Amino acid sequence: MDANEVIIEKLNKLETLLVSSVKQILTVEDLINYTGFSRSYIYKLVHKSIIPYSKPNGKTLFFQKKEIDEWLLQNKSNSVFQIEQKAIEYTTYKK
Repeated sequence: MDANEVIIEKLNKLETLLVSSVKQILTVEDLINYTGFSRSYIYKLVHKSIIPYSKPNGKTLFFQKKEIDEWLLQNKSNSVFQIEQKAIEYTTYKK
């Protein structure tokens, strides 16, 4: 692969990522590019109803980007600093 082919491949990848980031409704292909998950992992999540999805025509899967973002950010873990801040606030206001 020569340098031009590498540049074109990278530009195509950037274009795909930009389009996926603007869209509000994602296809499986968009979701693969958006999350980096493999196709098989996405289908596994859908099959087990772990990830929010829509299937309006009974065949094609669609994902609402907002719901995917919320799903990706669930079960958030606080940093040590955040825990310490909460402890200070709790003890300060508890008096």
